[in-house]
Amino acid sequence: MTKQRLYSGMQPSADSLQIGNYIGALLQWRGMQEEYDAFFSVVDLHAITVAQDPEHLREKTRRTAAQYIAAGIEPSRSTLYVQSHVRAHAELAWILSTITGFGEAGRMTQFKDKSQKQGADATSVGLFTYPILMAADILLYQTDVVPVGDDQKQHVELTRDLAERFNSRFGDTFVVPKPVIQAETARIYDLQDPTSKMSKSAESHAGVLWLLDEPSVTAKKIMRAVTDSEGSVRYDRSEKPGVSNLLTIYSALSGRPIAEIEDEYAGRGYGDFKKGLRDVVVSEFEPVRARALELLDDPAELDRLLAVNADRAAEIADATLATVYERVGLLRRG
Repeated sequence: MTKQRLYSGMQPSADSLQIGNYIGALLQWRGMQEEYDAFFSVVDLHAITVAQDPEHLREKTRRTAAQYIAAGIEPSRSTLYVQSHVRAHAELAWILSTITGFGEAGRMTQFKDKSQKQGADATSVGLFTYPILMAADILLYQTDVVPVGDDQKQHVELTRDLAERFNSRFGDTFVVPKPVIQAETARIYDLQDPTSKMSKSAESHAGVLWLLDEPSVTAKKIMRAVTDSEGSVRYDRSEKPGVSNLLTIYSALSGRPIAEIEDEYAGRGYGDFKKGLRDVVVSEFEPVRARALELLDDPAELDRLLAVNADRAAEIADATLATVYERVGLLRRG
């Protein structure tokens, strides 16, 4: 039986991924690569919608790819590549932009939020067309399912609309993908501000658990995590956001139900609870960190792996793009 195809990716927006990326994406991807024909990309073209230092971007791209592999995304079982290594992404994005309404693109919530914060003059056209490039990423591979968080669901809906519109105008060309929305329990919050989602772009790194941090740094951040004055280890997202966030992390990494963890630490206070969580997180991160650093010590071999996977991705992407060019009436090169 042919496996359904899956596509997902993350931006190389920091030197290290953080625990929210690990729990919310990488752990899910690791399981999904067994069930699906999985394509995972480091989406560096998306990253340049904001200003980047060129050398730092290249380094962040390698580091992100290394962490994918270290976390269990196997290049031999999944197609793991760098987005810009497959030119068809940018080419299909242009074609799709010609069938996307200006108002339709302007209604994307993320664009509206970011452009309001930055101001019109500081907002690039690339940020405006970001969801169209994301649609190209997905449609190039005739993707069946797209694992995304709630914040990206609107972009997948646009992708579906564009696929259906193209198919209606030019004949059946694209698979119409379905979003697989991550569970609420996968959302991880900042350790110092547990009402805000943990983010690679956080102003302070004190509340962010980085995969590549030294174990002692990770341990210290956990022991200093914000809790409350009640002293009881129980899940209550509205009344106890700090403790609830720590319970979510503990459960996600240990595979144990939150209720079981609550029972274990009943009456023991936050100190014991944080020590237990510290041990779980450090033991989970240590082998990932070691493997990522090992891969980064041999950048030529890492680049070779990415190139082999990019060739595999390009073979499929180029075939899709050739069909698209034919359908829209572009003259074939002689």
